[in-house]
Amino acid sequence: MKIIAVAVFLLFAGCNSSEPKGQSTKTAEDAFSVRPLLIGESIPDVAVTDTENNEHSIAELIKEKPTLIIFYRGGWCPFCSAHLLELASLEEDIYELGYQILAISPDQPEFLNQTLEDQDLSYTLLSDSPMEAARAFGVAYREDDETVAGLKSNGMDIVQRSGHDHQQLPVPAVYIADTSSKILFQYVNPDYRERISGEILLAALKVFHQE
Repeated sequence: MKIIAVAVFLLFAGCNSSEPKGQSTKTAEDAFSVRPLLIGESIPDVAVTDTENNEHSIAELIKEKPTLIIFYRGGWCPFCSAHLLELASLEEDIYELGYQILAISPDQPEFLNQTLEDQDLSYTLLSDSPMEAARAFGVAYREDDETVAGLKSNGMDIVQRSGHDHQQLPVPAVYIADTSSKILFQYVNPDYRERISGEILLAALKVFHQE
């Protein structure tokens, strides 16, 4: 079973192996141009805000225990909502393996609370409304004006939800980090419709839990 899990981990964790090492703190022009942090690099010390408007350092939070970090576009995105719900279905298993869950989006705290209520989630949602964390992780990109206008016309106003007019979103991403801030696993896919499966994610978490 462990051999299978390791094989699965290698297949997906290496999906960005062709990208150059080192992250960019700039915003990419589009989702396919991001340069995410890679395995072996360190989680940046950037601030995020919780549902009660309290600021926290990501680096400090992950010192507490190994961490599963999720970047998602916002509670308005149906693909993100489905991913968050799948994560909730795995929550007990994830906690039993000794991990905490931090899910980060550009949504302001008021919208995080709305997502928690609408989806009945209990794990930690954090706001990165200025997109500083997403840029530090190398997963931030600027959405084009036409798409932003189209989203707004369909009731998904990303400017209102973030409280900023940067028109930036994170490429959906998954990171596993240890308490020393070292990245053990990452999955980043510029196609927001494609998310890592719960089965693959649990396999990766189990690999590092057993080490």
